[in-house]
Amino acid sequence: MKVAIGLFLATMVSAAGAQTTASRLTPKLDTIVVEATVSELQQGMSEGRFTAVDLTRAYLARIRAYDQQGPALNTLVHVNPAAERDARAMDAERRAGKVRGPLHGIPIIIKDNYNTADMPTTGSTLALATFTPREDAFIVRRLRDAGAVIIGKSNLHELAAGITSVSSMGGQTRNPYDPRRCPGGSSGGTGAAIAASFAVVGWGSDTCGSIRIPAAYGSLFGLRPTSGLVSRSGVIPLSHTQDVIGPLARTVTDLAIALDVTVGRDTADAATSVLDNRDVPRFTASLDKDALRGKRIGILRNYMTGTDGDIADSIRSTAQAMRALGAEVVEVTFQGLDSLIAGTALIGYEFKWDLMDFLAKYPGAPVHSLREIIERGLHHEALDGTFRIRDSVSTRDSDPYRAALAKQTTLKTRLVAFMDSVRLDALVYPTMQRRPALVGEPQQGTTCGLSAQSGLPALSLPAGFTNDGLPVGLEMMGRPFEDARLVAMAYAFEQSPGGVRRRPPLTTPLLHNGRAPAAQRYLARAGATEVTFRFDALRNELHYTVSMPATARNSQAIVLRRTDAAGAGTSRVRVVQRLIGPGLATATGVITLGELDRRALADGRLGILHVTSEAPLGRAATVERAGR
Repeated sequence: MKVAIGLFLATMVSAAGAQTTASRLTPKLDTIVVEATVSELQQGMSEGRFTAVDLTRAYLARIRAYDQQGPALNTLVHVNPAAERDARAMDAERRAGKVRGPLHGIPIIIKDNYNTADMPTTGSTLALATFTPREDAFIVRRLRDAGAVIIGKSNLHELAAGITSVSSMGGQTRNPYDPRRCPGGSSGGTGAAIAASFAVVGWGSDTCGSIRIPAAYGSLFGLRPTSGLVSRSGVIPLSHTQDVIGPLARTVTDLAIALDVTVGRDTADAATSVLDNRDVPRFTASLDKDALRGKRIGILRNYMTGTDGDIADSIRSTAQAMRALGAEVVEVTFQGLDSLIAGTALIGYEFKWDLMDFLAKYPGAPVHSLREIIERGLHHEALDGTFRIRDSVSTRDSDPYRAALAKQTTLKTRLVAFMDSVRLDALVYPTMQRRPALVGEPQQGTTCGLSAQSGLPALSLPAGFTNDGLPVGLEMMGRPFEDARLVAMAYAFEQSPGGVRRRPPLTTPLLHNGRAPAAQRYLARAGATEVTFRFDALRNELHYTVSMPATARNSQAIVLRRTDAAGAGTSRVRVVQRLIGPGLATATGVITLGELDRRALADGRLGILHVTSEAPLGRAATVERAGR
């Protein structure tokens, strides 16, 4: 399923001086990999139109263009040096008539807390920069056995201990929809990479939102599965009670394919024993366009209060669209939820000991405890307070810890009873109540604890965008082991008219012969006054220079304005930013454009207004592409 790249890209052309060197790609492959699905790429490989090596090179070209250059998203800690070799092996198997399954030859990304025997596993902490375990994590083995090609390992909030994806090893990952903002976390590197089409599917981990928050902020689908469906052996832990792992994808079908490859029993992870007397769910087989028909969906009012207005609007709009697909939608309130969920978090009690136990399995590891990381100063300053607090826990067992465990059981029981009492198939609410935080600021508005601390499965799906073009996620929570039902309902919504609420980020557009688009130049003239602009689409930066003749020294201001449709054939004009003030002849500056302003530039709806003593209401001019 392809999604339009956006109006602005139609105006972009490659040019000398673009930021990456040309790769061995055809223009066709440049376009094929963006927003591509597993099924589309499998069909292309089976028909001989391209190979796994071609796809791997195409994704690597995008990583070169946009991960450290251009918008500098900084999603990956390691690019796999053997990726092309692994892809070549999958191509050889295909030629010999062997196709392992739907992931055969498909480029993927995994979070850098998954053990890999051929690359370091750092958990994005400098303390583990040289740590290469002796064997793959269970899920990594599953993925390799399925024929997936690991493109690289993604950055995470250091040791998964936060939700803004900053770390001492990987630095700050940025959101491709607005690089000034965080991508969510802790699996922010995976989320941003898949949103930007650096691979087809990616894997993360979720202890309190670390799959679902990056899914929401990357306009992706992400499932926090019921504990025990997927093995965590060989994954650096944060909290053995709350840790789960799973995929993030741009479509529900890709999510289902990824889940089918990884769910199942593992004797090395006791949590998966829940599957001993239970059928392993089959996610792809569960996909059904009518899965919402007859379902009863409850909008959880508790998490709609205090939510940003346009986010709340998107959640209600999405829920109402489910009604058109045959679901009954009601608004419900869970009385006493805040007090019930308070004191149920276990990360602070378990992190120190779980990390120590994990590192004890590797005598050659560079460090063996959180205390050692702190004392050697091998962590990002943003994590210092959190790490010191969590390292201060003096015992594995305590009355407060046992009380928190008991409260988790009560929370789970009460939530299931509540859903039973009001006959709900799913609770829905905002994955995040607030926009992505600006880099360096704390992230507010999380609802992640409801699922993570009750153990109930939850899926985040794209619900649209805020008024300023930032993705919104709707979270859908079900009963234990109803994961496949959640995925099926998300599929039914996605497949409906208007159900595709995802659109790709504008900062990572199509490459042109392996190169990123060059900056574009624009010009506006109001009388004798000239303003030149250079727009860097990869950074959302509009650079401007104002040049005014001496005869215009009676100038009061020049401003940048945007014209928007206001309905019924009318329009509304508003000032975006002042460019120069009274008594000045020249000025330069940089404006970071939001999506509304960016689309207005592409549509010719940005202009300047020059106010002078002679023209108190101003002389207007449109910002035009230079050379038109």
